[in-house]
Amino acid sequence: MAEKKTSNHPIAKSDEEWRKTLSPEQYRVLREHGTERAGTSSLNAEKRKGVFLCAGCGMPLFDSNTKYESGSGWPSFYAPREEAVETSVDKSHLMSRTEVHCANCGGHLGHVFPDGPKPTGERYCMNGAALKFEQK
Repeated sequence: MAEKKTSNHPIAKSDEEWRKTLSPEQYRVLREHGTERAGTSSLNAEKRKGVFLCAGCGMPLFDSNTKYESGSGWPSFYAPREEAVETSVDKSHLMSRTEVHCANCGGHLGHVFPDGPKPTGERYCMNGAALKFEQK
């Protein structure tokens, strides 16, 4: 019997299909809402011009010109590309935060906080394991 696909997103895969295409760390972050340790992503130091994509489906999420050094230990951006992400309320860890998901596959990317720079005042604090970088 085939495993049921349960997503309402344009890209919907079974857990088995996701496990075949993602590394164990990517699966933990994107599909199980995990968080990588701060300071462990090579994307923290990425300064080249390009686009940050969803590691799960390749959806362009953030342009490099919106990336900034937040000091948080995770790649941070002040704005996503239009219609690239969705948000939901995350009440885990005895607090309420705004969780950020890929609009295309529903993968967990990280959280957004209201302490970012101008022009948005937002800090999209993303897990590097949830992203891929494509240089322009």
